[in-house]
Amino acid sequence: MSTLSEGVSCDDAGCVVAMDDGAFVSLALHPDALADDCERAALVVTTRQAPGACASAVIDRDRLQRQGTMALRRTRDGFTVDAAKPRGLDRPWSPAIAGDTDAEAILLTPRRTVPRDATPAEADLQADD
Repeated sequence: MSTLSEGVSCDDAGCVVAMDDGAFVSLALHPDALADDCERAALVVTTRQAPGACASAVIDRDRLQRQGTMALRRTRDGFTVDAAKPRGLDRPWSPAIAGDTDAEAILLTPRRTVPRDATPAEADLQADD
C-alpha cells in the first residue's frame, strides 16, 4: 500500500521528493539547504526567506504569510497555484493587505537561470592540468 511518505527522503536540513519526471520538490528546513536546493529543485518550499538568486520556483515565508494554504498542480511550464487567500481577498477574519490588489499569478515558474561556475575545485585538478 502506498503512503504519503513513500519516496520522501529527509535529513536535518529538510526533505526532498522526486516527481514522475525525475525533477524534485524540496522542503528546506535549514538555511544551509537553500543554496543546494535552489540550484537543483524544480520547487523549493521553505518558511524562511529564499535567496533572490534562487533559480527554482519558490514558496517562501512571504508567500505563505500572504496566501496561506495552497494547492499546487504540476504543469508543463511550472506549477499552477490555487491559494486559500488570493491577493486582495478581504475577509472579516483575514483582511486584505493594504495595496495588495494585484491579481496573483496562477503559474509559479522558476525565477531565473543562475549561471553556474564550471571552474574545477583545486582538489580536482591533476598535476599536469
